[in-house]
Parts: sequence; C-alpha cells; structure tokens
Amino acid sequence: MQIETPPSEKPYEKPEGERRGLVIVNTGDGKGKTTAAFGLAFRATGRGKAVKVYQFMKVPTARFGEHRLSEQVGLPVEGLGDGFSWKSRDLEHSGQLAREGWEKARAAILSGAYFLVVLDEITYPLIYGWLPLQEVLDTLAARPKEVHVCLTGRRCPQEIIDMADTVTEMTMVKHAFKAGIPAQRGIED
Repeated sequence: MQIETPPSEKPYEKPEGERRGLVIVNTGDGKGKTTAAFGLAFRATGRGKAVKVYQFMKVPTARFGEHRLSEQVGLPVEGLGDGFSWKSRDLEHSGQLAREGWEKARAAILSGAYFLVVLDEITYPLIYGWLPLQEVLDTLAARPKEVHVCLTGRRCPQEIIDMADTVTEMTMVKHAFKAGIPAQRGIED
C-alpha cells in the first residue's frame, strides 16, 4: 500500500448545470448492483421523496433483508418475476411476467409520480429478448424531466449505457461463493 497526502484543496469545481432526473446504471459481474440501487432508494426515501422499486426477477413474495427494511420505512417494492431462469418451470410464462411488469414500471416512470424508479435486474429480460430494448430506451427518453431511473443487472445493453448519465460497473475481483462459501443471510439475501 502506498501512503498518500490528503488533498488540501477541493479536487473539482462545482457543476453549474441544471438539476434534472438522471439515468443511473449499475452493471457488471461483481456483487453490489442491487445493494447500490437500494442504497439510492433508501437515501431518497429518507429525504421524503416518492420511490418505487420493481424487481424483474424476484417473486412477489420475496422476503429478503431489503424487503423487510423497505416495509419498515414505507418503500414500495414489487417483485415482478418468478425467479431466475434456471428456476423457471415455464420460460414463456417468465417472459410474459416480465412484459406485464414492464408495463407497470413504464407507467410509473411516465406518470411523474416518483422521484426515483428502480428497475432492478431489468437487464435479464432485455438480454433474453423478453422486453423490447427500443421501448425501454424510448421510455427513458420520454420520462418527465425530474424523474430519476436506476437500472441494474449484468451485461447492460450498450444502448442504455450510452444514454445513461451515470454508469457504474461492478467488477468481480474475488467472491466467497467461488471459494465454496454458500450465500449467507444478511449478505446475499
């Protein structure tokens, strides 16, 4: 490790641009995409902002840690799917659930009723061909000026990355699961 001297001057100038809704993407093979999106959702909720989270691959009855805390703070989270594809008994049905869920999410984005709409794991129905990419791009472009949208999932389509204002790629350097350590309550769920 190299020791550094802390900066004594601010390393940037304050932006003078207009505040507006952002398109934020959390992608990559590393852990933390959904966790970061929920961090944004909790931050906005803590500021009294209206937030809605749509989870494209989670079942509506999911009860992970983020769901339990969301209930406590009044953050609405809606599971739209039937689990990951390898758990699906009918991939056509999974695709239909994604399309129905997208219609709900699309309406929420365009309504202007929310400060932030999270589209958790939306990249999967996109890359599986269950959702039309152009419709998602058109919705992001047509959203009211003050609406922020956060999209998560691996292999985010380049077209969304190009449109986005902020993109973070989580890179896996090391993961306990790869070393044979199973998922743990409170960490992975």
